[in-house]
Amino acid sequence: MRYLRFISRIVLGVVFIFSGFVKAVDPLGSAYKFSDYFHAFRLGFLDGISLPLGVLLPAFELVLGFMLLLGYRRKIVTWLVTLFMLFFTLLTLVLAVFNPVEDCGCFGDALVLTNWETFFKNLVLMVFVAVIFIHRNREPEAGNATREWITGALLVVMAVCFSVWNHRHLPLLDFRPYDVGTVIEEEMKIPEGAVMDEYETTLIYRELETGKTRRFSMEDYPRDTTAWQFVNSESKLVRKGYEPPIHDFAIMDQFGSDLADRILADEGYSLLMISYDLSEAEEEGLLKAGDWSRLEILADDFSFYAVTASPGGEAEQISASLALEYGFHAADDIMLKTVVRSNPGFVLLKNGTIVGKWGTRDFPSVSEVDPLWPDMIAQASLPMDEETRLLMEEGVIENISFGVVAFDRHALSLLFEADSAARERWVVIAWILGIAVLLFLSHLVSPIRI
Repeated sequence: MRYLRFISRIVLGVVFIFSGFVKAVDPLGSAYKFSDYFHAFRLGFLDGISLPLGVLLPAFELVLGFMLLLGYRRKIVTWLVTLFMLFFTLLTLVLAVFNPVEDCGCFGDALVLTNWETFFKNLVLMVFVAVIFIHRNREPEAGNATREWITGALLVVMAVCFSVWNHRHLPLLDFRPYDVGTVIEEEMKIPEGAVMDEYETTLIYRELETGKTRRFSMEDYPRDTTAWQFVNSESKLVRKGYEPPIHDFAIMDQFGSDLADRILADEGYSLLMISYDLSEAEEEGLLKAGDWSRLEILADDFSFYAVTASPGGEAEQISASLALEYGFHAADDIMLKTVVRSNPGFVLLKNGTIVGKWGTRDFPSVSEVDPLWPDMIAQASLPMDEETRLLMEEGVIENISFGVVAFDRHALSLLFEADSAARERWVVIAWILGIAVLLFLSHLVSPIRI
């Protein structure tokens, strides 16, 4: 029984650490999921605490996992784990039965489970919880309580700092389908032979003699149009088919035309500035995008698109208040939140491939890429003379492009490799070394106990 308790602690500890870590790298995604829960249960007034919960819950799970593995404060940790699992097992049962939210988000985007799969996963884990809970009074508290609580507190601080860093920048590990290196068009394809959605269609007819309506299947509906009148049809999804990782990539211009194909086919670079909600966007990012939008004048291999899910009137009002010189295209807010976890965020595409992603704080200004560009953009943006303006109005000149900048010579080296990759490597190294040193010191003063 002693070894069964030990195995149970290890299994639960590993699951809690994995669950906490994959959510800690994407606290904004966790916040979106909490918001979904609040709205599904008509608790929308709690939206304001979604982000704090998205930071604190992963930290709580991580600390519980490490405390389980190290055998620290076994009785109170056992109680916390038991209460935690009971609450979420009951919650996932409600989600499985009523399905108000399709994905519980218990493993973030790293491992997406259906609500029933999550519930059965929790039932399995409850077996291990029962083992350590039933025998909680047999667990000796042999370690130094002060030292163990200090270790736990340090773990909390580290976990919270890690989540906050990921929120202020971008997720260190991107588990979503729009990660760097993704060829969007490839991720939109449905493989040959894939299972398609299966629907059950019900036809509703009214019997003319009695006036009563009846439901029929596609096979047995009445053919006698003198006795029956068709009223309506209803379709219900009975089996979900294959859904490609990317199935909602669409960007609409002001005329309602989808620009997605043009962007994905562009052999040059396309910079998307994405803000799912302009009212909550950081003004620094919206203003920084101004020079980037005008870089199109200088570079033939560069295009700029500002994309938002905010209504047109709101976008125009914010543009006017900030004196923005670029317009906005429209897209679905869920798609935009999935593409980049920043508001606004910046995504660089080439040949339909994502080659770089940045949050507002990490995206460089035009002058950081080339100190000469701001002056060149200012010169190119000067008001045109009357003759040129008339030629453009008459359609003789469609657009003016100076074509004096080759953006390709700057893009990958400065905007992606030097900034994003190096930063992420150092954060990963610092995080792993910090945890390793902390656990090593804990092991020296209080070895892991069976």
